[in-house]
Amino acid sequence: MAKQTAGHDLLGDFAPQFAKLNDDVLFGEVWSKESELSAHDRSLITIASIISAGNLEQLDAHLKIGKKNGITKEEIVAEITHLSFYAGWPKAWSAFNRAKEIWKED
Repeated sequence: MAKQTAGHDLLGDFAPQFAKLNDDVLFGEVWSKESELSAHDRSLITIASIISAGNLEQLDAHLKIGKKNGITKEEIVAEITHLSFYAGWPKAWSAFNRAKEIWKED
């Protein structure tokens, strides 16, 4: 996985400790442990968590990461459909609208 710099790039001047934790710990240490969970599976889990919590501002970025990590259109459709019954129908609609744009060429 490529070195994550979003924390530094977007929040480094404003919240440097948070940016460092984001880039170095969350993405640098946790996401990089592929022997425990693949990047594909981490993406599925992360996307499910974001949708369930309704934190849709972060969803686009993680859908794009998930697609890079090998999540297929069929998998994301199945995941969001499944989540609709547990996380809520409106959250699923919102997630589908975002996912449809990211997987539009598939």
